[in-house]
Amino acid sequence: MQALVSAAKIGKYASAESGDSLEMIERPTGGLSFVLVDGQRSGKSAKAISNVVARKAISLLAEGVRDGAAARAASDYLVTYRAGKVLATLNILSIDIQSQSMVVTRNNPAPVLLVREGTIHVLDEPVEPVGSRRGIRPSIREFPLEPGLVAVVFTDGLIHAGDRIGEPLDVVAAVQHLIESDDPDPATWADCLLQRALELDRGRPSDDISVVVTAIQSRTADETRRLTVQMPL
Repeated sequence: MQALVSAAKIGKYASAESGDSLEMIERPTGGLSFVLVDGQRSGKSAKAISNVVARKAISLLAEGVRDGAAARAASDYLVTYRAGKVLATLNILSIDIQSQSMVVTRNNPAPVLLVREGTIHVLDEPVEPVGSRRGIRPSIREFPLEPGLVAVVFTDGLIHAGDRIGEPLDVVAAVQHLIESDDPDPATWADCLLQRALELDRGRPSDDISVVVTAIQSRTADETRRLTVQMPL
């Protein structure tokens, strides 16, 4: 098998900087972890918050700390750092080679969409954002790695796209359309979801939007690992 991961993100319209932070780390026991954080408010203040949470989670994951413990520690750190006065949403998506599983960790009211055998499963157990108090626990779900497994993780800017015109984006329907298009490329999925959100926001996103799509596919004979990044300057 092989894992393909793609992300697409854009900042709030007329904001100098996106308040979302996305980080990747190689797990010491094999595999990859992706940490997506959305800081409260927007712009530079939100970016400062999301950076603090993302860096704490990434540093712990790099040391071999389990995903749930890393999420709880990042939350407690934010409570200490900002005295419980600011919040952030946190998602950790891991491809764990040791356990041969995909681990989905959520401290984000926005759901994660998981596709297995062509069926969408909405992971939406009630959770709290991090930062308000000590002891906040994440939702943790684990799934065996298998071809066709896809996870779609996003910040709330995606589900609130279109609110201004009374047409909020139906993310489940959008993902179902992508499944039916029979194009399993994560880059296509991430771009299509972001583009649909921008259309509903009339090209002026009302919030920071980040989308991460991870797909497990049958492996080719190519053993090369690749990473591609595109960032406007």
